[in-house]
Amino acid sequence: MELFEKKLDSKQIFDGKIVKLFVDTVELPNGETATREIVRHPGAVCVVPITENGDVIMVKQFRYPFSEVLLEIPAGKLEPGEDPLYAVKRELEEESGAIAGKIEHLGEIYTTVAIFDEKIQLYMATDLKFINAHPDEDEFLEVTRLPLKELVKMVMNGEIKDSKTQIALLKAEKYFYGEK
Repeated sequence: MELFEKKLDSKQIFDGKIVKLFVDTVELPNGETATREIVRHPGAVCVVPITENGDVIMVKQFRYPFSEVLLEIPAGKLEPGEDPLYAVKRELEEESGAIAGKIEHLGEIYTTVAIFDEKIQLYMATDLKFINAHPDEDEFLEVTRLPLKELVKMVMNGEIKDSKTQIALLKAEKYFYGEK
Protein backbone atom coordinates (compact mmCIF):
# COMPACT_ATOMS: atom_id res chain seq x y z
CA MET A 1 0.00 0.00 0.00
CA GLU A 2 1.32 3.42 -0.97
CA LEU A 3 1.22 5.98 1.86
CA PHE A 4 -0.18 8.88 -0.13
CA GLU A 5 -3.37 10.93 -0.02
CA LYS A 6 -4.65 12.44 -3.28
CA LYS A 7 -6.36 15.85 -3.05
CA LEU A 8 -9.79 15.70 -4.68
CA ASP A 9 -11.16 19.11 -3.67
CA SER A 10 -10.01 22.18 -1.73
CA LYS A 11 -12.03 25.06 -0.30
CA GLN A 12 -10.52 28.12 1.34
CA ILE A 13 -12.66 29.08 4.34
CA PHE A 14 -10.46 31.75 5.96
CA ASP A 15 -8.00 34.29 4.53
CA GLY A 16 -6.12 36.01 7.34
CA LYS A 17 -3.19 38.40 7.59
CA ILE A 18 -0.76 35.52 8.25
CA VAL A 19 -2.58 32.23 7.68
CA LYS A 20 -5.16 30.78 5.32
CA LEU A 21 -7.43 27.88 6.27
CA PHE A 22 -8.48 25.26 3.75
CA VAL A 23 -10.78 22.24 4.00
CA ASP A 24 -9.65 19.57 1.55
CA THR A 25 -11.26 16.31 0.54
CA VAL A 26 -8.68 13.58 -0.04
CA GLU A 27 -8.64 10.03 -1.30
CA LEU A 28 -6.97 7.73 1.22
CA PRO A 29 -4.62 4.86 0.27
CA ASN A 30 -7.53 2.41 0.69
CA GLY A 31 -9.73 4.34 -1.78
CA GLU A 32 -11.99 5.91 0.86
CA THR A 33 -12.32 9.70 1.22
CA ALA A 34 -11.60 11.92 4.21
CA THR A 35 -11.52 15.60 5.13
CA ARG A 36 -8.32 17.45 5.99
CA GLU A 37 -8.19 20.93 7.54
CA ILE A 38 -4.98 22.66 6.50
CA VAL A 39 -3.57 25.95 7.78
CA ARG A 40 -1.34 27.47 5.11
CA HIS A 41 1.52 29.61 6.47
CA PRO A 42 4.21 31.53 4.54
CA GLY A 43 7.05 29.99 6.57
CA ALA A 44 9.45 31.52 9.04
CA VAL A 45 13.04 31.81 10.18
CA CYS A 46 14.66 31.71 13.60
CA VAL A 47 18.20 32.31 14.78
CA VAL A 48 20.39 31.42 17.74
CA PRO A 49 22.67 34.46 18.13
CA ILE A 50 25.74 33.37 20.13
CA THR A 51 28.33 35.75 21.51
CA GLU A 52 32.04 34.94 21.64
CA ASN A 53 31.76 33.76 25.26
CA GLY A 54 28.82 31.42 24.56
CA ASP A 55 25.93 33.64 25.64
CA VAL A 56 22.77 33.55 23.53
CA ILE A 57 20.70 36.65 22.82
CA MET A 58 17.14 35.68 23.73
CA VAL A 59 13.82 37.51 23.70
CA LYS A 60 10.93 37.31 26.12
CA GLN A 61 7.50 38.05 24.75
CA PHE A 62 3.87 37.52 25.63
CA ARG A 63 2.26 34.81 23.52
CA TYR A 64 -1.48 35.35 23.37
CA PRO A 65 -2.60 31.76 22.58
CA PHE A 66 -1.00 30.55 25.83
CA SER A 67 -1.42 33.73 27.93
CA GLU A 68 2.25 33.41 28.92
CA VAL A 69 5.53 35.22 28.51
CA LEU A 70 7.86 32.82 26.70
CA LEU A 71 11.62 32.81 26.37
CA GLU A 72 12.51 32.41 22.69
CA ILE A 73 15.21 32.97 20.13
CA PRO A 74 14.65 35.80 17.61
CA ALA A 75 12.32 34.72 14.82
CA GLY A 76 9.83 35.95 12.28
CA LYS A 77 7.69 35.01 9.32
CA LEU A 78 8.81 35.13 5.73
CA GLU A 79 7.32 37.65 3.37
CA PRO A 80 6.05 36.16 0.07
CA GLY A 81 9.07 35.20 -2.07
CA GLU A 82 11.55 36.41 0.55
CA ASP A 83 14.97 34.76 0.80
CA PRO A 84 15.25 33.10 4.23
CA LEU A 85 18.83 34.36 4.71
CA TYR A 86 17.67 37.95 4.17
CA ALA A 87 14.77 37.38 6.58
CA VAL A 88 16.98 35.95 9.33
CA LYS A 89 19.33 38.94 9.11
CA ARG A 90 16.33 41.28 9.32
CA GLU A 91 14.78 39.51 12.31
CA LEU A 92 18.12 39.27 14.13
CA GLU A 93 18.67 43.01 13.83
CA GLU A 94 15.07 44.03 14.55
CA GLU A 95 14.58 41.87 17.63
CA SER A 96 18.04 41.75 19.21
CA GLY A 97 19.98 44.63 17.72
CA ALA A 98 22.66 42.21 16.49
CA ILE A 99 24.39 42.01 13.13
CA ALA A 100 26.15 38.71 12.44
CA GLY A 101 29.52 38.29 10.80
CA LYS A 102 28.72 34.61 10.24
CA ILE A 103 25.39 32.82 9.80
CA GLU A 104 25.05 29.04 9.50
CA HIS A 105 21.94 27.14 8.43
CA LEU A 106 21.00 24.47 11.00
CA GLY A 107 18.17 22.86 9.05
CA GLU A 108 14.43 23.08 8.66
CA ILE A 109 11.54 21.97 10.86
CA TYR A 110 7.86 21.29 10.21
CA THR A 111 6.07 22.77 13.21
CA THR A 112 2.69 21.05 13.47
CA VAL A 113 2.56 18.34 10.84
CA ALA A 114 -1.09 17.31 11.16
CA ILE A 115 -2.64 20.70 10.32
CA PHE A 116 0.01 23.37 9.46
CA ASP A 117 2.24 23.53 6.39
CA GLU A 118 4.57 25.96 8.19
CA LYS A 119 8.30 25.35 7.74
CA ILE A 120 10.85 27.17 9.88
CA GLN A 121 14.44 27.61 8.73
CA LEU A 122 16.86 27.35 11.68
CA TYR A 123 20.06 29.41 11.83
CA MET A 124 22.96 30.15 14.15
CA ALA A 125 24.64 33.57 14.13
CA THR A 126 28.12 34.32 15.47
CA ASP A 127 30.69 37.12 15.26
CA LEU A 128 28.04 39.56 16.51
CA LYS A 129 28.14 43.34 16.51
CA PHE A 130 25.40 45.31 18.23
CA ILE A 131 23.27 48.30 17.30
CA ASN A 132 19.88 49.33 18.68
CA ALA A 133 17.07 46.80 18.32
CA HIS A 134 13.99 48.06 16.48
CA PRO A 135 11.12 45.55 16.75
CA ASP A 136 7.94 45.90 14.71
CA GLU A 137 5.45 48.41 16.12
CA ASP A 138 3.19 45.60 17.42
CA GLU A 139 6.09 43.62 18.94
CA PHE A 140 6.92 44.10 22.60
CA LEU A 141 10.09 42.26 23.57
CA GLU A 142 12.55 42.07 26.41
CA VAL A 143 16.04 41.15 25.20
CA THR A 144 18.19 39.07 27.54
CA ARG A 145 21.43 37.06 27.43
CA LEU A 146 21.91 33.61 28.91
CA PRO A 147 24.71 31.05 28.54
CA LEU A 148 24.05 28.44 25.85
CA LYS A 149 24.81 25.60 28.29
CA GLU A 150 22.24 27.00 30.77
CA LEU A 151 19.63 27.31 28.01
CA VAL A 152 20.17 23.68 26.98
CA LYS A 153 19.55 22.65 30.60
CA MET A 154 16.37 24.77 30.57
CA VAL A 155 15.21 22.95 27.42
CA MET A 156 15.86 19.57 29.02
CA ASN A 157 14.06 20.64 32.24
CA GLY A 158 10.97 21.79 30.36
CA GLU A 159 11.49 25.47 31.19
CA ILE A 160 11.64 26.50 27.50
CA LYS A 161 8.40 25.45 25.85
CA ASP A 162 8.69 26.92 22.35
CA SER A 163 9.54 24.13 19.90
CA LYS A 164 11.62 26.14 17.42
CA THR A 165 13.70 27.49 20.31
CA GLN A 166 14.20 24.03 21.80
CA ILE A 167 15.34 22.45 18.56
CA ALA A 168 17.52 25.34 17.43
CA LEU A 169 19.28 25.60 20.82
CA LEU A 170 20.02 21.87 20.91
CA LYS A 171 21.39 21.93 17.36
CA ALA A 172 23.35 25.14 17.94
CA GLU A 173 25.03 23.65 21.01
CA LYS A 174 26.42 20.83 18.86
CA TYR A 175 27.59 23.22 16.13
CA PHE A 176 29.02 25.86 18.47
CA TYR A 177 31.03 23.36 20.48
CA GLY A 178 32.21 21.49 17.36
CA GLU A 179 30.09 18.33 17.55
CA LYS A 180 28.39 18.58 14.14
